[in-house]
Amino acid sequence: MVLAVVATCLVPSKTAWAQAEEDDALGMDLLRGVEEATQPEQISTTLVVFFLITVLSLAPAILVMTTSFTRIIVVLGFLRQAMAPQQSPPNQVLIGLALFLTFFIMMPTYQKVNENALQPYMRGEFDTQSEAITAAMAPIRDFMFNQANARDLALFLNIARLPRPQTRDDVPTHVLIPAFILSELRIAFQIGFLIYIPFLIIDMVVASTLMAMGMMMLPPIFVSLPFKIIMFVLADGWYLLIESLVRSFG
Repeated sequence: MVLAVVATCLVPSKTAWAQAEEDDALGMDLLRGVEEATQPEQISTTLVVFFLITVLSLAPAILVMTTSFTRIIVVLGFLRQAMAPQQSPPNQVLIGLALFLTFFIMMPTYQKVNENALQPYMRGEFDTQSEAITAAMAPIRDFMFNQANARDLALFLNIARLPRPQTRDDVPTHVLIPAFILSELRIAFQIGFLIYIPFLIIDMVVASTLMAMGMMMLPPIFVSLPFKIIMFVLADGWYLLIESLVRSFG
């Protein structure tokens, strides 16, 4: 029995060790490919493979920061903090809700990516992969342009010391993305402020009532939480919040 438990404990560590060995071997193969290359084309191919692996490892973060996920998850976080219900809903529920709302909001954009880039690329209509990537980025850039604030774009253009763009095509993607993220955070904080107001009023009323009754030792949050929940339910808060979030991207 003891041996079985020990063997069970050792299996995950062995698997992780094997995965680490595979990653190290992959990195060594790439480095060896660069060292043993005798022609520029071989070095170029090896570096492209290395670059693709790096991009794939960062793909989740890139997809999250160029979609509606940032605004949604920040607003949901503000809602939970305003209600203060001791980590309920849990993080997994909030992240799952934010992800599916993101898929719902971004679906028209992804359909354009599929129609304008993915399907033509699979049919061989693009001469190079860079053309396919440019076509795929066009709908995503349009989405970010529609949500980004002109002031935020001007800020990063000034920081990058770039000339004033005449069209959207003149704005580099590495300037557009941080401007879009900054705009999303600003809007999310504005929505969060509006969410906090009714819950703050309930906290103040409950705290004043407890002080008037001489019950200063009783934490107001224990009394105000049921009132917050019932108010949120009676006002159909989830419906109003989700509707406002989705329509804010219209």
